[in-house]
Amino acid sequence: MKEILKYPLISEKAVKLIDKENTIVFIVGDKANKVEIKREFEKLYGVKVEKVRTCTTKKGEKKAYIKIAREYKARDIASKLGVL
Repeated sequence: MKEILKYPLISEKAVKLIDKENTIVFIVGDKANKVEIKREFEKLYGVKVEKVRTCTTKKGEKKAYIKIAREYKARDIASKLGVL
């Protein structure tokens, strides 16, 4: 089975994005694509995802910037995850 969402990224920039852009940053599986990331996140946390952006770090990890729809608060999800 393919691993999609690994763990939330906790950094100064990631925490700023939670409040500023309603976005949560996750480290995801190398083979995971944007559609799979969106589907998995919506299923696990019961929220609507507006957009997913991905990039690969210098360490070779794949990061996903998951923008939550306006009617939900990324801060609430981050609190449940223990990020805040």
